[in-house]
Amino acid sequence: MKYFKINILLLFILFYGCSKGGSTGGNTQVAPSNLSVSATPSTDGSGNVNFVATATNATSFTYEYGNGIIEVVPTGSVTYKYTVIGNITYTVIVTAKSSSGLTISKSIQVSVNVTVQIPVLVWSDEFDVDGLPNSSKWGYDIGTGSGGWGNNELQYYTNRSQNAFVQGGVLKITATKESFAGSAYTSARLLSKGKYSFKYGRIEARAKVPTGVGTWPAIWTLGDNIGTVNWPACGEMDIMEHLGRDLNKIYGTLHYPGRSGGNANGNTIFIPDAISTFHNYSIDWSPSHIKIYVDNQLYHTVANSNTLPFNQNFFIILNMAMGGNFGGPIDPLFTSATLEIDYVRVYQ
Repeated sequence: MKYFKINILLLFILFYGCSKGGSTGGNTQVAPSNLSVSATPSTDGSGNVNFVATATNATSFTYEYGNGIIEVVPTGSVTYKYTVIGNITYTVIVTAKSSSGLTISKSIQVSVNVTVQIPVLVWSDEFDVDGLPNSSKWGYDIGTGSGGWGNNELQYYTNRSQNAFVQGGVLKITATKESFAGSAYTSARLLSKGKYSFKYGRIEARAKVPTGVGTWPAIWTLGDNIGTVNWPACGEMDIMEHLGRDLNKIYGTLHYPGRSGGNANGNTIFIPDAISTFHNYSIDWSPSHIKIYVDNQLYHTVANSNTLPFNQNFFIILNMAMGGNFGGPIDPLFTSATLEIDYVRVYQ
């Protein structure tokens, strides 16, 4: 009887061990499958198209709308508005992604009839949910970058809530004097790279800039191809820059080959209460021109052409640098400063 009990116990252990090992399957990565995409264009000439994408094991979907616009849609369902007048057929590519990072793609043809061309809001962040910035719209640059992000800046960029958070309908990017990972200051740099980019239209941000000698807040864009052609060949459009040593002076600037760094193509405008009041900073971008505004007041225009890198998709960056070639020396008494952004909107 004792022998029988011992054998039963051994069989139980062997069975449990085999079952447990078989259930995990190791570290098998799961790919999405069965991707299905449907599109229902409106019939009222508005250009609206209702897209629905589903896939087994998918955690997010990326839409390439066939007009240069790319958008991450976590649920797979989205209504997108095309704005070019006419009856146009677009090739839309949808990529499903699993939690393992594996992807599957599918393309469909969508015919869209647009009869009225009115600039419409195609993307925005209103910063209306308290907490960390929306991760479906913003990622982070982390660290010091090569040579202080190319400008000998002194901050360490983090993804901490101490440096970037949403409160009361406003995004707050805060630079702080503190010893962190070998740097004397921390701050944050948010970017829509890989989540949203666009070609042409009007981008507008409502913001209030901080005081503090050495601060260098900016709202700007870079070409999607920076990873292959580097800067300045990718192009850069600075919607708003401000220097704490020169209060209320706003910079609007384009950087591209032959016109970059200290030789960039830009201008400035004095806004008496930029440090105490929210103002609208915007760029109107088309194949023929790039115009820079504050509160709809035009203060710089650049003629666009096919010889410039401003005819491709660009992504958005929001940041607060400290010091560096442009920011200059930092006040030894500086403790912290905050760039406040009410919203960022893209119209087409």
